[in-house]
Formats: sequence, structure tokens, C-alpha cells
Amino acid sequence: MTFPNQRPRRLRTTPAMRRLTAETRLAPAELILPAFIREGLTEPNPITSMPGVVQHTTDTLKRAAAEAVELGLGGIMLFGIPETRDAEGSASLDPDGVLNKAIRDVRAEVGDDLVIMSDVCLDEFTDHGHCGVLDVDGYADNDRTVEIYARMAVAQADAGAHMLGPSGMMDGQIAAIRSALDEAGHLNTSVIAYAAKYASAFYGPFREAVDSQLKGDRRTYQMDAGNRTEAIREVELDLAEGADIIMVKPAMSYLDIVADVAAMSPVPVSAYQISGEYAMIEAAAANGWIDRRAAITESVLGIRRAGAHMVLTYWAAELAGWLQESR
Repeated sequence: MTFPNQRPRRLRTTPAMRRLTAETRLAPAELILPAFIREGLTEPNPITSMPGVVQHTTDTLKRAAAEAVELGLGGIMLFGIPETRDAEGSASLDPDGVLNKAIRDVRAEVGDDLVIMSDVCLDEFTDHGHCGVLDVDGYADNDRTVEIYARMAVAQADAGAHMLGPSGMMDGQIAAIRSALDEAGHLNTSVIAYAAKYASAFYGPFREAVDSQLKGDRRTYQMDAGNRTEAIREVELDLAEGADIIMVKPAMSYLDIVADVAAMSPVPVSAYQISGEYAMIEAAAANGWIDRRAAITESVLGIRRAGAHMVLTYWAAELAGWLQESR
């Protein structure tokens, strides 16, 4: 079939024409801001490998959440960094621990005007830095870890989280959390499943952000970078266990996975633009090699174009501000 009179360039002639015919657009409500709070801080602590990102105090975290509401962001994902760690990650279960207290504080600040999400994982809380408790051979003990995740989930729901993000890639974690939430009466607390989370080289700055104690790697439970069809199996398992939203992490090097999952998932799909993606663009921009604003916008637009309904990005607030300016 031929179209002799077609000239696609006619639809690119002006900024207004390009806006009119854009197939993918960005909106603040599709953006989720990851945020870190560290116990014991009196001032926000800059994360050197992530310029512009900080470990928050209680007050600065509440201000960030209030700003997120003003900007129309879809949500905020909370990560807590405790002062004391142990092999079991006990601080994760403390109702007055750093993360559970942060959830309560943010919920009191913004109520239901912002979806408050929280990380259900032990890596920030363990003295060995793994996402679960370890067996005698040093491997993550799947079943013992899942039991703790279920208790963490209830504690976070009790604190006021609207949505829980189990990120440890333990088998059966979604089913255990869903069952525990329902039994505790939290039928309306939703679960965003890190269904396809890969063992990536791009997590480095995040390790600084949460003061990770990890020695070694997480390749025995996170996915291998070369695997594609396995991601669909992981997603199908989490869907069967009751996941309300599916996440792919990282985003940049896994846009094919985002597209695959978006094509088959009956629930919304999210993607996490991780710390290494952030750091690379910031470093290149700081050296004058790329246009910072254009690169940030294009990178998030690419994730949306691949099929993600929502994007976790450390630029969420800044990007939302730009989108408001351009209205």
C-alpha cells in the first residue's frame, strides 16, 4: 500500500503542531517521587552521587509531601534509614521506627491528597544489607523473610500508607502481604509489586542514599539482566497473588520489559527511573555535554512511551513544575 501524498513532516512544522499531534504526553499525576528519611537528622543531608536529592528530616519530608500535592504529583514513595540495624531488620517492625513514623507524619500532613507509598523491604534495616534475613549459608531465607514482610506491611498500613511496595523479590511475597493486610482489616490498602526487578549496575547511588551495608550482590533473588520472558512469568505470579499495580525496575535499560509487561498486564504498570539513571544525566549535564531539562524530559517521556502508566523518578517535583509552566 502506498500513500503518494503523505508528508509526515507537515505535522512537525511548528511547536504548536508538534504538541497537537504528540502521541505520548506527560502529566504530573503520572509521576511518583521517591523520598528518603534518615533517623536522627536535624538538617537534610545531601546525597553526593545524586545532586539535588537529600536524606530528609521529618520537617523537610513533610514539606516535600506538601509540595508534591501542590504540584499535582501522583504519589510519594518513602524509604527509611534507621540509626540501628541488626541481622533481622527489627527496626522495620517498630511502630515508632523511622519509616512507620514518617508514614504517619506524611499522612497527617497531606491526608488523602497524595498516594503515600512505602517500601516493604529489609535492606535498609539489616546490618548485612540484604533484602531478607539470611540462612546459615548466607543466602536470603525466602520464607522467613516473607513472614517479616507480611508484618512490615501491616505495620505500614497501620501507620497510614495507602500503597505498599514489596521490593525484595522474594517468592510468594505478594500473596503473604495481601493475606496479612486483609486479615488485619486493611482491605483497601493496595500493593504495587516490584514484579520484574533486575540485579542492575545502576543502583550504586541508591546504596549511598540508604547507607547500604551490603557486601556482595543480590543476584540470587533479583533477576538476571539477560532474561526477558522470565519477567512475564514473575508478573503473572504477582498478578495471581493479588498485585494491584506492577512495577519494572530499572526503567532505562529495560524498556523492552516495560513494553512487554504493558502489553499483557490487566492492571496499571509502573517503572522506576533509578538512581544511576538520574546520576548519569546529572553528571553529563553538569559537564555541559547535554541539555539537562531536555534530557530529563525525554528520558521520562521514553518510559511513558514504552507503556508505563506511571513513573517513579527523582525529578518528579521539578518535572511537574516544568509541566505546569508549559500549560
